[in-house]
Amino acid sequence: MTSKVSANPPIFKRFKLTARATPYVFAFYMSTIMAFLMSLVITAANSGIESDYLSNVLHAYQLAMPVAFLCILVVRPIVMRLVSLTVHPHR
Repeated sequence: MTSKVSANPPIFKRFKLTARATPYVFAFYMSTIMAFLMSLVITAANSGIESDYLSNVLHAYQLAMPVAFLCILVVRPIVMRLVSLTVHPHR
């Protein structure tokens, strides 16, 4: 039995970024997820979950996501340094 090898690699293998982009990709994914989760929670805490809840969440998210992205870019090196000071390196 022979196995078929696809001539077209999966989309995630074709469009990968270089390793230099790692801090920016990390910041983008982290800010996307955390800003959305925080928008959900803070909107519910401030306004309650009413008929316009999702609209309010998305409005808050429009501001929160870019702010979170920039904050993560600034704070990440500090956090990495703090982690290196408090965690033993793998031996």
